[in-house]
Amino acid sequence: MDAPADVVGRIALLLRAVSAGEPDGTTTSSLARQSGLARPTAHRLLSSLAAAGLTERSSDGHWVLGPELFLLGTAAAARYDVTAVAQPVVRRLSLATGESAFLSARRGEETICLLREDGSFPVRSHVLYEGIRFPLGVASAGLVILSFLGDAEVEEWLGRADLAGTYGPAHSADAVRERVASTRRRGYAVNPGLIVEGSWGMAAAVFDAEDRPQWALSLTGIEQRFTPARQHEMGSLLLEAAHELTRALRR
Repeated sequence: MDAPADVVGRIALLLRAVSAGEPDGTTTSSLARQSGLARPTAHRLLSSLAAAGLTERSSDGHWVLGPELFLLGTAAAARYDVTAVAQPVVRRLSLATGESAFLSARRGEETICLLREDGSFPVRSHVLYEGIRFPLGVASAGLVILSFLGDAEVEEWLGRADLAGTYGPAHSADAVRERVASTRRRGYAVNPGLIVEGSWGMAAAVFDAEDRPQWALSLTGIEQRFTPARQHEMGSLLLEAAHELTRALRR
């Protein structure tokens, strides 16, 4: 029989996998693979979570987060929610650029998208949406947060993370190191369509009171909108917005 701590850890892995899935839900088999669990174990735990209202099964059999998590999240929001402060900043970025703008937060070794504001330009990138998670070093938000960690933390993470195995050779440790160096020079990150071809992103880090990168503001759009001149313009806007949000959150 699993020790209680083992069960809690497995449940946490499953809930994160469900939250990172498609908006319409994820299959049991896919969640089992993402969590490293046997399919029968994943199904048993998901069913127990459903009985508690923490997961729910859609009409096509896919798993989604349950209503009880919304109530728990509402109770925790007063302590942890930064979206009320960030929302006007994200909206202004979207209005100023015409691109979709986002706020992501660091959670351990991942980033999770918390806010999205669609821009006025009719063709949009749909790589990012509220709730999606990426490992540090992946997507512009994960890259900019990784870039402004200390050298030892960057090397420790790249030494054990198999980003290339999931996201392709463009995410090898050496390739990510090069992008970290470029990000530090510019001050903002650029993702030149490395997740979905033709879908570009840029991001700037937002820091906590200890000068740790804990959030990121990002913009996404199609490649044709991310010319070098426009990257410079949007990078400046991102850095200004990130400084503003950093100051606001510290207050």
